[in-house]
Amino acid sequence: MPIIGIDHVQLAMPAGQEDRAREFYGDLLGLPEIPKPPDLAGRGGCWFESSQVKIHLGVERDFHPATKAHPGLLVSDLPAIIQRCQEKGIEIVHDAVLDGCQRAFVRDPFGNRLEFLQKT
Repeated sequence: MPIIGIDHVQLAMPAGQEDRAREFYGDLLGLPEIPKPPDLAGRGGCWFESSQVKIHLGVERDFHPATKAHPGLLVSDLPAIIQRCQEKGIEIVHDAVLDGCQRAFVRDPFGNRLEFLQKT
């Protein structure tokens, strides 16, 4: 049974913080929010999906951010994302080029680590 891809990445978030998630993932990063299925909507959280990326945020009662584990998100304009993050006061951590990709790390509003990569 070969694994053929990743359907989505789920990150945890604290309860009642959906608006902060929408500001970051929707407004800042430009990922469209989609409605959660009705049988899951009552759990809180929110889902963001494009044709290429699916990030689901689920409420975790005893929330702790993922400070090491992270999704690596391919981007087409790393400098623009860095600039938008800086304008919002989000700390950017640059890292060495790896496998022909420029890289930078940020933390979402909940402290979850995200890596942005752009092929050079």
